[in-house]
Amino acid sequence: MTTKNCVFIATSVDGFIARKDGAIDWLNAANETVTPGEDCGYSAFIADIDVLVMGRNSYEVVLSFGAWPYGDLPVIVLSRSPIVFPDHVPNTVTHSSEAPATLCQRLATEGAHRLYIDGGVTIQRFLNAGLIDEITVTQIPILLGEGLPLFGELPTDVHLEHQTTLSYPFGFVQTKYKVVKPDVD
Repeated sequence: MTTKNCVFIATSVDGFIARKDGAIDWLNAANETVTPGEDCGYSAFIADIDVLVMGRNSYEVVLSFGAWPYGDLPVIVLSRSPIVFPDHVPNTVTHSSEAPATLCQRLATEGAHRLYIDGGVTIQRFLNAGLIDEITVTQIPILLGEGLPLFGELPTDVHLEHQTTLSYPFGFVQTKYKVVKPDVD
């Protein structure tokens, strides 16, 4: 039993998910240009997700949004340190310090099929472990010059198979890839 692990994330054209200090003001400003009612496929994507796995830094950013945006979707926040969740965060949000493979194995035995992996370091850890199956990147028409990159160093090349590319009238370009898994003898 395995999970299908998916990434759905926005970057600047030069590949950054946030400024060096973690700020996403540029993304919030870009979202103001989106046609009302358009969510670039996010609702359809999240509707098929069983569990969202995010890193501690991403969780902290989400907390700054005010209302919890994920409803009762199970969310696991990865952190080596314990987390005290505020009262407004539903009890479907939990903490784990498990390695990606161990976490995926546990969630699969608990019946999860499709995981949403979010947060730069978390995505990198899952990718390095060979545990990402699908990547959807929405490029925002801005160059930041520096910041937190979506992808870091990799122990080996990761081959991708192009699935789709969509161009939106407000300048976003979204590309979906399937991660090509190496043949194991």
